[in-house]
Amino acid sequence: MEKQEGSTNKNSSVCLLEKTSKLDLLKSILASLIENGLIVAFSGGVDSGFLLWAAIETLKSLNLSGKKGRVLAVLAVSPSIPLWEVEDARKFAKNIGAELLIVNSHEVQQEAYAKNDGKRCYYCKTELFTIAKKEGIERGYQSIAYGYNASDRNDIRPGHLAAQEHNIYSPLEQVGLEKGEIREFLRELGFSLSDKPATPCLASRIMTGVRVTEEKLNHIHEMESLLRDAGLSVYRVRIHEEHFTSERLTSGHRYFRIEVAPEEMLAVLRIRDLLVSTARKLGYRWVNLDLAGYQLGGATITS
Repeated sequence: MEKQEGSTNKNSSVCLLEKTSKLDLLKSILASLIENGLIVAFSGGVDSGFLLWAAIETLKSLNLSGKKGRVLAVLAVSPSIPLWEVEDARKFAKNIGAELLIVNSHEVQQEAYAKNDGKRCYYCKTELFTIAKKEGIERGYQSIAYGYNASDRNDIRPGHLAAQEHNIYSPLEQVGLEKGEIREFLRELGFSLSDKPATPCLASRIMTGVRVTEEKLNHIHEMESLLRDAGLSVYRVRIHEEHFTSERLTSGHRYFRIEVAPEEMLAVLRIRDLLVSTARKLGYRWVNLDLAGYQLGGATITS
């Protein structure tokens, strides 16, 4: 038993050393970018939040050593971003002393984005990086970085292609930092952001192939606000559109499907009447609670 405990302690020490080395390397990379001005594409999520914190800490160290540099967080907002996410991002940036620039993005008005095929995230990130580059040129920032990390390497990430096309840096991935390690760092630093669930944009709630419109995004926002106010932690309100041949069902061509964690389904039923009345007010005949629960990538599931 003692041998096992010693082995565990040794492994823990190795993991701690690896994490510390990665953080030191991250700050070294950031320092070289910050000296000529660095924009962090900031969403308020775990990865970009940690990247922004690391950039600010690096900037402080540079200033103490007599060197200069600049860091600017750029947050792009549109109807696809919930209002509470914008507010949370604003609070986090203020808490760590980061300068935050909030800009409007217009991906929803672009046909390539609105048709909602498998490349929607590519067009969204293209809009984001185009805006960030424009701000960088106007304000004298030479580099842009975003929160792509080592855990993302094996995922299909159309947005990363846009980053590569725009020469955007991915420092977290470059030093091999994985999602779990990033959460651990944030937890050790005392940031509640460490436990924040993944929060993709509202357009991700709309089933692939169903057109994205500002109206639909507003509908999702209103429905998810009810779930948020009811205290649920993980939720998705997805929009389905189906075309019926029966004249009796012509007004029922679209409906909401709610995904939540299985243990929170009873909380949804407690506000059932409110959800149904709100959905009907918005023009949706049905509100379905998916008994399978929350599923990652639920808008792409066809069977």
